[in-house]
Parts: sequence; structure tokens; C-alpha cells
Amino acid sequence: MGKWANIKREKAVVDAKKGKTFTQLSRAIIVAARAGLPDPEGNFQLRTAIEKAKIAGIPNDNIDRAIAKGAGTYGDDDSILEEIRYEGYGIGGVAVLIEALTDNRNRTAADIRVAFSKNGGNLGETGCVSWMFDQKGVAIIEGDIEEDKLLEACVTANADTYEIIHEEDYQGAEVFTEVTALEILNQTLTAYNFVVKELELRWIPNNTVEIVDRDQIKFLSRLIDTLESLDDVQNVTTNAELYLEQK
Repeated sequence: MGKWANIKREKAVVDAKKGKTFTQLSRAIIVAARAGLPDPEGNFQLRTAIEKAKIAGIPNDNIDRAIAKGAGTYGDDDSILEEIRYEGYGIGGVAVLIEALTDNRNRTAADIRVAFSKNGGNLGETGCVSWMFDQKGVAIIEGDIEEDKLLEACVTANADTYEIIHEEDYQGAEVFTEVTALEILNQTLTAYNFVVKELELRWIPNNTVEIVDRDQIKFLSRLIDTLESLDDVQNVTTNAELYLEQK
């Protein structure tokens, strides 16, 4: 059950992550509005994207414009945004999966290629690493978790697995299911009175690569930081497990 939470741990180590840029947050709204209803009441992904944008201080006009672009009702928009997945290898043979949203795929590919080459990795062909990952739907719930009740809810919703998180500043759980069953899981957890904070699609590695060398960790951290700072990039996933060597 633990392996699916590896990515969360890895991100906690790698992540000297700044907040997402206005462009990234606006594009997340566009994607969500395009993927489902352009109404946040009926589209949890859109509601989550709007909340994140508001926390970051994006004006309501910009948010409304992004929803309209996603819905295809924004008249003055000439740019066509494409969702593209890029794949490559970081130092130490780490698989890297990048989800991008771009109006210029040549520019995006060039920026991503430079990020890899400057940090000991290389951009590969489509399909070179995606076979090492499964895409899952993830429901993130907050609060003190009663495990028996959570297990019952997971069985009812036919969820795959869950991970309870007990940390000093965070109590909650992540529940994993098939992508097509995420809304059913959301409704079931809500019916069991769990507080569903966020729903997302996440790539989960089937196997992980342990990295203990400090220099390799530095290169990987810098690669992920650089990729995540690109406006065109929405998400970066790796199969790295980072362990600092004990001196």
C-alpha cells in the first residue's frame, strides 16, 4: 500500500517549490473547464483550481476569462492550448513524466530539453517512461481519520487503496482509485462525512529508483525545480526515492 504514497514523500524532499505562477494556475482552470462542466458547482477539479488561483491572488476577471477559454466561449482568444506529455530520464536513470499545457509546442519542448541537458538528464521519446507509471484518481481528505470507517467507504466505492497521513502539521488520508471512478469515490467519501479537500489525477510509479548520492539528489532537485518553474508545465512526476546519506 505504501508505494503509491512514495511520490508524496519524494515531492516533500525535492520540493523547494515556489508557488505556481499565475499562468500555470490560470491554465489549470482552463484544463478543468475544458474537461468537465464550466461550472465549479458541478466540477470539483475546476472548483479546486479556482480556489488555488484565489489563494494566489489572481483577480476574479482573470479567473472568469480562464473559465471562458476552457469552455470555448471566450471570443478574443486566438491561442490554442494543447495538453502534451513529455517523458525523459534524470540523472541515475530516474524516470520523469511531465504534463504540459502549451500554445507553442516547439518552445515548450526546447525549454524542457534544456532543463534536462543542464541537469544530467535527457528528454526521450513519447512512451519511453510512461509504461512505468499508472494514472490513478486521488481523493485527498483532511481531519482525524477513523480507519474502520474509511475502509468501509473504500470498499463501498471499490477504491484501490488508501494511505493515512499523520504528520505534525497535517492529519488526513489519500485514497486511490481508477480514474473513471473518482467522482463515485468523492460522493461516497462525502456520504461517509469525510472532508474531501481535493481531487486529482496522479501518475503513480510502478517501481522506484533509490537515489542516495548527494550530487545526484542536487541535480534531480534542480531538474524538477526548473521544470516546475516553466509556465507551460502543469505537473512533474518521477519515480525517485531520495535518501540523504548518513555521515
